[in-house]
Amino acid sequence: MGRGDKRSKRGKISSGSYGNARPKNKKTAYAKPAEEAAKSEE
Repeated sequence: MGRGDKRSKRGKISSGSYGNARPKNKKTAYAKPAEEAAKSEE
């Protein structure tokens, strides 16, 4: 575990790769699409 370990977040940063330990886009809380939200309000 460290810079040389490609499985860890720090290793992925140093090697410049992405994966489960370092996802490219941050996960956000699930939000309903606008169309479904409008239907449920009626």
